Amino acid sequence: MAQKILAIDDETLILDLVKIALETEGYEVITAERGSVGLEKAFAEKVDLILLDFMMPDISGFEACRRLKTNPATSNIPIVVLTAKVSDDDIKKIMETGAIDYMTKPFDPLQLGDKVKEILKKQG
Repeated sequence: MAQKILAIDDETLILDLVKIALETEGYEVITAERGSVGLEKAFAEKVDLILLDFMMPDISGFEACRRLKTNPATSNIPIVVLTAKVSDDDIKKIMETGAIDYMTKPFDPLQLGDKVKEILKKQG
């Protein structure tokens, strides 16, 4: 059975890019265009990894990550933040939320596949 990735981002283009890149690598990818919908899917589905946009209009990535990490059903799911923010303070804040890694936008789809593979192998 393919490992399942949940991608949460308010940019459809990013979601399409993530879906194509990771499905090519053999992962099952589900997407959500809003933080609130992403949280619902994270709680309803058994996912192996979450890719989370940090800046979304309804629920920030910071708040979504906090909710995921404080819920026993999702607290062990690795979260990789996708963000256009790259200051040291932003990176520190991202990692303090419980995310295990981050990628800056725009990103190379091949690097995304490598990062996901590496993280899931460690979780293995």
